[in-house]
Amino acid sequence: MIDLKNIKKTYTMGGEEVRALAGVNLRIEPGEFVAIMGPSGSGKSTLMHILGLLDVPDSGTYHLMGREVSKLTDDELAILRRKAIGFVFQQFNLLARTSAAENVGLPQLYSQRRVDLEKSAMLLEKVGLGGRTQHKPNELSGGQQQRVAIARALINDPRIILADEPTGNLDSKSGDEIMGILKGLNAQGITVILVTHEEAIARNAKRIIRVKDGLIQSDETLEATKEQPIPELFPEESRHGFRESIAEWLTHFNEGLTALLANKVRSALSMLGILIGVAAVIAMLALGRGAQKAIEVQLATLGSNLLTLRPGAFRVSGVSKDAGAVTRLTMDDAKAIASTFGDEIKQIAPVLNGKGQVTYQDKNWSTSLTATTPEYAPMRAYVPAIGRFFDDDEDKKRVRVAVIGMTVLNQLFGETDPIGEYIKINKVPFQVIGILPEKGSNGWRDNDDIIMIPLQTGMKRLLGKVYVDEIDMEMVDATQAAKMETELNEFMIRTHRVPPSQQEPFQIRNMADVQSALAESSQTMGFLLASIAAISLLVGGIGIMNIMLVSVTERTREIGLRKAVGATGKDILSQFLIEAMVISLSGGLIGILLGCTLTFAMSSLAHWATSISLDAILLSTIFSALIGIVFGVWPALKASRLNPITALRYE
Repeated sequence: MIDLKNIKKTYTMGGEEVRALAGVNLRIEPGEFVAIMGPSGSGKSTLMHILGLLDVPDSGTYHLMGREVSKLTDDELAILRRKAIGFVFQQFNLLARTSAAENVGLPQLYSQRRVDLEKSAMLLEKVGLGGRTQHKPNELSGGQQQRVAIARALINDPRIILADEPTGNLDSKSGDEIMGILKGLNAQGITVILVTHEEAIARNAKRIIRVKDGLIQSDETLEATKEQPIPELFPEESRHGFRESIAEWLTHFNEGLTALLANKVRSALSMLGILIGVAAVIAMLALGRGAQKAIEVQLATLGSNLLTLRPGAFRVSGVSKDAGAVTRLTMDDAKAIASTFGDEIKQIAPVLNGKGQVTYQDKNWSTSLTATTPEYAPMRAYVPAIGRFFDDDEDKKRVRVAVIGMTVLNQLFGETDPIGEYIKINKVPFQVIGILPEKGSNGWRDNDDIIMIPLQTGMKRLLGKVYVDEIDMEMVDATQAAKMETELNEFMIRTHRVPPSQQEPFQIRNMADVQSALAESSQTMGFLLASIAAISLLVGGIGIMNIMLVSVTERTREIGLRKAVGATGKDILSQFLIEAMVISLSGGLIGILLGCTLTFAMSSLAHWATSISLDAILLSTIFSALIGIVFGVWPALKASRLNPITALRYE
């Protein structure tokens, strides 16, 4: 069953080589009860580790049930361990925050991807702990904990039981009970290999092998073992199907979640960085998106697809001079433009601006005046919220009617309805026929502090001007703006016969360019806020990595135990990655709630424009999960690469 030939093993300790095994030859038949004895440093523990596939020899051959195992990889050895071998450790090696039944079923997580609690309870009953299935290790005596360890060793129906000083930490009565259980298992046909330094304990075996200086010194048979056939290994495992993959993932998820819940404070500290980072992402993106929407509202008040024509400075060779009537704009210019570019221009409105002192009863206010045509209202989003705008007939007849902004309304009328009332602008009476929609302030100008009147009324009856300050045009196709600018400029130069020496006689302002610039600024600010929040997430990820590294160090013995009972490097890697991802996702979900709360608070208390988007929530969730995976890789790899012997001996 076990056949070792010329097994050698050397360790390097403190720069010096220590030969643990110097050429061991050993054969153990099925059903034997073997005790391996020797003083400290004799090599008996190393021999036990090689027999239990926890370590590999430097040279020699090891055949287990007819299969050469000395050259197998770590994962192949792990799979073989869970098929054929059960371990009973001197230190018990039970998971502290797990019940006895779950401790017993631990090897099944890696052999069957589930725990059969009924079988665990049956085995605990078999070793005399039927009423203790839900007790945790700290609620059990040393002898009871060792019984749990024996039941765990039996859960996968092993061919061999390896017991390393199983009575070393027990009183004599508990030690006798444990030896009685091991003798009973051997009587059932299970091969038992016991490592001990106590002669009395060794005498319970049927064969005693004494080791010294890495060599077998004697091999004494106390009782003949009935010959048994060599058992066959289980067939090779195949876990490549979808169902098996799901079962494996769920197993690792359950183990990871159990480990996190067992250390709630550490888990909470781990997710704190991600929580803050995700909350910052949600709040900052909401703030940036709200600002962008506010800018969009402002842009909408300026109008869309607009070109604004204004007279330029009269510059000759770089020297500014009085432009005079050369580049002044008139009503005839507006008509000529409408006639020439009728296919490209949807609407056109000449505009004359000025200042005026307006009075109503005993109240007066200084405000801006805009004299224009009816087309101006829909072009500039100035269609009155209450009342109406003046029409073409009123413009032609120079009727003294006015449409006032909200600021003028508040200053002159307060809560009084102004429609139909008369005000005086520069001592000229005008009837209020409408109230302009509220547009707010853009930082340097109150857009609601304005009065609009018909163009002809303003030119002839109020401002006394024969020219206009600008001509606004709404284009049919905004994509043709650049072309239109060039053609319009050339047309105006020809019409006004501007000499070639004059530079920039006209200014043409494209509102699309202004909107694009503002939108780009808003987008840049959004990216800046998102970058700040992303840095918070990055810091949170580093925090997860640090905590996970600490977790690996704290749980080194647990990792060694899991590997000893059959966990492969992939199993350990998956479990720790899932733990990191669960921490990140949990922190991310709580962070989303916190971020939404902060956003609501900013909107309600500070009256900031905010807007939470589904994109921001999805981005935060995905990013937090990715951070858990990325920053959990290093700790997970470190855990998966731990040597089971080194891990079990930790501290």
